[in-house]
Amino acid sequence: MPDLPHYSDGTRAVHAGLPAPAVGEPFLPGPVFAAPYHLDPETGAGENGYARTEHPTRRALEAAIGALEGAPTLVFASGQAAITALLLSVLRTGDTVALPADGYFTVRAFAEGTLRDLGVKTVLVPTAGPYPDFSGVRLVLLESPANPGLDVCDLRAVSAAAHEAGALVAVDNTTATPLGQNPLALGADLVVASGTKALTGHSDVLLGYVAATDPDLLGRVETWRKQTGGVPGAFDCWLAHRSIATLDLRLARQSGNAAAVAALLLGRDDVTGVRWPGLESDPSYPVASTQMRRIPGVVSFDLGSAERVASFLRAAELVFAATSFGGVHTTADRRAQWGDDTPPGFVRFSCGIEDTADLIADITAALDASRG
Repeated sequence: MPDLPHYSDGTRAVHAGLPAPAVGEPFLPGPVFAAPYHLDPETGAGENGYARTEHPTRRALEAAIGALEGAPTLVFASGQAAITALLLSVLRTGDTVALPADGYFTVRAFAEGTLRDLGVKTVLVPTAGPYPDFSGVRLVLLESPANPGLDVCDLRAVSAAAHEAGALVAVDNTTATPLGQNPLALGADLVVASGTKALTGHSDVLLGYVAATDPDLLGRVETWRKQTGGVPGAFDCWLAHRSIATLDLRLARQSGNAAAVAALLLGRDDVTGVRWPGLESDPSYPVASTQMRRIPGVVSFDLGSAERVASFLRAAELVFAATSFGGVHTTADRRAQWGDDTPPGFVRFSCGIEDTADLIADITAALDASRG
């Protein structure tokens, strides 16, 4: 595998995690479908022993993601499996964790249930701040851009403040992806993400991962994974690795579509609350434009009511009603129905890779039809 840090994002995505070229061998080996492996009869040694703890296809995917995030990486069966593994391997009874008040709602639900029952206190902090004194906090979890409101925080500044107070910092990098930003290079101790979204981008894989430069921290997460077994299967790992090769291309079209969609929505008097960190008028733009290499393809806005959102989605031909984001198909969902603290007409809109002109025409027609 080439020395990837010397190459640009697109090249790195194409070559990440590939084995050294060998005559007669494929560029990306196919998935290995095995649970046990042959071991040394005397010592029990072997590079692969049992698929829950070691697996060659999973290891190749981890090398690929690690090359993009800039640190050793562990993959999990889903993003939620990854983030709960991080929380439960780092936090202990009596600890305090700071969580984004406007981040992924299931993480807050986990904190309010499982973590509370384990004696872990939670402090909720808006992604845009203001941030409290982190004295006495064990872990600060950031999500930037936040899902679904798309606020952005200064990762370098918040990480420095947390470290000064003695806290660890983890960043949920799901929305940005490692081609959008590298939190570890900005001061974070750990990165966690759902690879289900833009990283793999074809809406056919559930995946999560945790990355860290500190071997002790990552070792604790790995021990948790070995003992709880939340690993992805071989074919999912292979699909994910294959899909990462087009990440740069997909993000470029998604970001371009988001810029066009945001501009369209800003020009309409029947749409409010338009957010996209790439807009110069967006509150997140000053930080996002300097911190991120690429702005993701997710836009948020408000259509005023649940009924109008449903009408808009029924009228659209190219916008699928779905509750994920970052895929090659344009999707949208009304976040209040899932538990987010958002207005009834709030929409998270994920731009796919359709031709921009077609997408804009379809959205315009659907908005007009839903106006009533």
